[in-house]
Amino acid sequence: MQGWVHGMDKIKIYGGKPLRGTVQVSGSKNAALPILIASLLTDQDCQFESVPQLQDIRTVLRLLAHLGCRVEADLDKNTVRMNCGEITTLEAPYDLVRTMRASVVVLGPLLARFGQAKVSLPGGCAIGARPINYHLSGLERLGAEIRLENGYVIGSAQKLKGNRIVFEFPSVGATENVLMAATLAEGESLLENCAKEPEVVDLARALRSMGAEIEGEGTEVIRVQGKSSLHGTTYRVMGDRVEAGTFLAAGLATRGAVRVEGLDPEVLEAVLVKFEDAGARIHREPNAITLEAWSRLQGTDFTTLPYPGFPTDMQAQFMAAMTVAEGASLITETIFENRFMHVSELARLGADITIRGHTALVRGQEKLQGAPLMATDLRASASLIIGGLCAQGETIVNRIYHLDRGYEKVEQKLRELGADIVRIKSEEN
Repeated sequence: MQGWVHGMDKIKIYGGKPLRGTVQVSGSKNAALPILIASLLTDQDCQFESVPQLQDIRTVLRLLAHLGCRVEADLDKNTVRMNCGEITTLEAPYDLVRTMRASVVVLGPLLARFGQAKVSLPGGCAIGARPINYHLSGLERLGAEIRLENGYVIGSAQKLKGNRIVFEFPSVGATENVLMAATLAEGESLLENCAKEPEVVDLARALRSMGAEIEGEGTEVIRVQGKSSLHGTTYRVMGDRVEAGTFLAAGLATRGAVRVEGLDPEVLEAVLVKFEDAGARIHREPNAITLEAWSRLQGTDFTTLPYPGFPTDMQAQFMAAMTVAEGASLITETIFENRFMHVSELARLGADITIRGHTALVRGQEKLQGAPLMATDLRASASLIIGGLCAQGETIVNRIYHLDRGYEKVEQKLRELGADIVRIKSEEN
């Protein structure tokens, strides 16, 4: 699995062409990561389908292999088979956790099944402090003893016991961590103020396919009846709603017509409504969404909120589309404090954006001009590509390893929609 990071690859775009066509959405990274980790809860075989071929997925598979799981990944076919019957260590080291926040959700399953865990404090994107304390206080409520030592979380528990847990904030990671732990705890757990994100729902469904007794996922209150053990499963990961939203935003920005397949439109409804406010026509089908944007967009205000509100993971992409809209858009970011790092790069394309605290005022321009750009994080990378797709002339986006963490074969999929886009491999630079 080594040697896959395209360290200094770049993406070159000749913009100004409307995107048209159909694209198949990959499996959701944010659903796949905890679902793969859920295999730690059983000693039986698990098979997961529609697992995207991404750097973060490879990292979590390396972490599971390090713990002693037998991992057979065929990511070209988006399939992973594994067996966590013989765990050899209960420590998730810094070098495997530092690049990916999601790794910390191994804590709940390891504590629940083995009564011990030592997990490095996570790293991840530079988009603000993501407190791990919601995870830890939830696990403590289930009876775990937790201490922090030399950058590690060290947890132990004789046997986790069901309890009522009220999350201070509806954190996705904390909800997932405690939910997984509760499936093997003794008795009933009542989780309140839970994250309602579709990825949490997908994890609950995967756990249920392993024999867990869970109800209420997708609402604020999840009830879990603990079991003495879970069994193996074959489970298909949901489609990636942020990837779908990104392709639709690219269609919106370039005044094209894009159809994304492999996703329930309901999980993207807050975004689709804003696309409609901006002047796009949206056709919703049971497993597909079509966007048509034939005329210039209208500036549209929005505020990022926890699900079912407008997702922070779509803010940068929608902002990129608003840079070429008619009139102004006021964008308020309430989830992460550093989530405007793409703004200075979009400005290099000629975008007119003013930031005041948690808000960005975007004054739409008639057109953008291509320029060399530098990506700073995953969603920022996507917004710069959208900016490049609607700019005149050549745009080069540097440091796209961020993009490879969350988008599978993005330049290939955009080419299928008619984009003039190529990856320049680092050895050619």
